Amino acid sequence: MNKKGPLYALFLSLILLLPGCSSIAVLNPKGPAARTLSDTIILSIVMMLGVLAVVYILYVFVLLKYRAKKSNEDYIPPHEEGNKWLEAIWITIPIIIVAFLSVVTVKTTVDVENVAADYKDQKPLVIYASSSNWKWHFSYPEEGIETVNYVNIPVHRAVEFRLYSFGTISSLWIPQLGGQKYAMSDMLTTLHLSADTVGSYTGRNANFNGKGFAHMEFEALAMTDKDYQEWVKDVKETAGPLTEDEFKNLLKMEYVGRKTYTNTHLSFSPPPGEHGDHMSNNGKEMDMDNGTMEHQDNKEIHPSPAPSSETEFNSEPNPELDEQSTTHEGH
Repeated sequence: MNKKGPLYALFLSLILLLPGCSSIAVLNPKGPAARTLSDTIILSIVMMLGVLAVVYILYVFVLLKYRAKKSNEDYIPPHEEGNKWLEAIWITIPIIIVAFLSVVTVKTTVDVENVAADYKDQKPLVIYASSSNWKWHFSYPEEGIETVNYVNIPVHRAVEFRLYSFGTISSLWIPQLGGQKYAMSDMLTTLHLSADTVGSYTGRNANFNGKGFAHMEFEALAMTDKDYQEWVKDVKETAGPLTEDEFKNLLKMEYVGRKTYTNTHLSFSPPPGEHGDHMSNNGKEMDMDNGTMEHQDNKEIHPSPAPSSETEFNSEPNPELDEQSTTHEGH
């Protein structure tokens, strides 16, 4: 009984821990993309648990059946070259498992990279999400408003986030609505999300990119269409305009709270690369391979930190390297 105690403790721990999975954000989806990812994660976990169960059962079986005991002290097992059928089985089964998971993963990736099937007939709500150290700017070109460090979206509507950065590479991730995607300084990336449940969801930067990484959290509020339209109307009536000087000051500030404006920075600081039909002729023509001149100028406010010329190894002599260097100089 004592020998089986650790095994019983392991199974009891799994039983006690599994109910806590419901509190994990990625396993508590509130949108079709997140649900697809959650189903894939759970399927992968179940398959891995199945493999572990088979391995542990065979492990315990072999330990019990072929353990040393007084009745077989002098037993010497005969030499065997192997069993072709067993070898074929334990080679074929892993190949089938990997192939199955590969197909599921590819299908999941294709699904989440596109608009959810339920919303394909809709015109998506386009939101430009740009990061600067250490904040998020959300620009609504259709509504003509901009928010900082929070984003509101209507439920049951496709949302297309167009991501880029004014500084280091960031990654926008709202776990309960979908997967993460990187925001880079010289290109646009697209993330398709949608919510089917009204609620407040935590968004964050999923890419460690410096000292303010932990501060790059924001609220994603999924609202009914009526509440969303009322919010847009309220912003236009009460918020102030976003000027170019104000925007440059925002980029210089490292930490800010929530802010709301009645226009976007897209007109005087267009995003890099191709930026769709939402931009008017107010923006200058593209005169560089990646990004506009305005974007290049603004991103210099928060340049990526340059690596230090000094490292921890500079002060430590290395006899082998010194010897090699002396040898080469001699030649």
